Amino acid sequence: MKEVILAIETSCDDTSAAIAIDGIIKSNIINSQDVHSIHGGVVPEISSREHQKNIILVVEEALKSAKVKKNDLNTISFTIGPGLLGSLLVGCSFAKSLSFSLNLPLIGVNHMKAHVLSNFIDNPIPDFPFICLTVSGGHTQLVLVKDFLNMKIIGETLDDAVGEAFDKSAKILGIEYPGGPVIDKLSQKGNPLKFKFSKPKVSDLNFSFSGIKTSILYFVKSQMEKDPEFIEKNLNDISASIQYSLVEILMEKLIKAANKYKISNIAIAGGVSANSLLRKEIERLKSIYNWKTFIPKIEYCTDNAAMIAIAAHYYIKEKRFDDINVCPNPRLNF
Repeated sequence: MKEVILAIETSCDDTSAAIAIDGIIKSNIINSQDVHSIHGGVVPEISSREHQKNIILVVEEALKSAKVKKNDLNTISFTIGPGLLGSLLVGCSFAKSLSFSLNLPLIGVNHMKAHVLSNFIDNPIPDFPFICLTVSGGHTQLVLVKDFLNMKIIGETLDDAVGEAFDKSAKILGIEYPGGPVIDKLSQKGNPLKFKFSKPKVSDLNFSFSGIKTSILYFVKSQMEKDPEFIEKNLNDISASIQYSLVEILMEKLIKAANKYKISNIAIAGGVSANSLLRKEIERLKSIYNWKTFIPKIEYCTDNAAMIAIAAHYYIKEKRFDDINVCPNPRLNF
């Protein structure tokens, strides 16, 4: 019998549903909530309300796109955490209701592990062990991956995530949320070495981004005092310099981790892994350090249900299921 999984992802502000058949993604529908741009960031209550509006339509579209009917399903999976509690509740409640009504097994998937496993959606896939740099608006992690569900965090941010650093830097420059992708676009025409920002001094494999955010803020303020049009005149160069500095911090720690654990299989995941400079740097370092690198397609980098579906595929192999009383955990540990 075919394994037909419906996956639901509602951890933050993207409502997504996907269908996987025998570990192959057949559809991956994502509805992004643009309403948050006017607030300068994700508003949790608005996000959960938008999920309630969108979830039925997104699931129906995923089924239609995959040419699958509800009665063809044999597993329901969803993001159990970490994430925004209200958003997680929408996906969890919908998944539980569908599981109960169709009498199908239920799987709650760890959102961060799913990001790592997005590297198994398409070929080529990593060999074990590998190190995955998982970077997003809420997380910055170096993960040692020994098997599909055997993962260990070997380095993480001590304060802010790199995605937040991108967005907060964009806000300083007057760029609307989400500003990270805009900084990436502006950087294409800028000089990444034009401006320097202080780099954090953190031991081992951990990260810190609060200091560099402060450095960027004070730098821009001081320059604006000298010339009120400083940002307008130098926007591309400032953006490129910010992006270069943040990616450089990530790469230094990734190199250190690869050397420490003597691992040459390197992967990236998470929303910030869509950043063009990060992807280029991974490929550049590949030849220098003789790495085998794995970079998911852009659509599998940001929050999406395809990664939940592929994770559920491996949960099934390990017979990891949940009962109907399962509840979302916004602070779910790795």
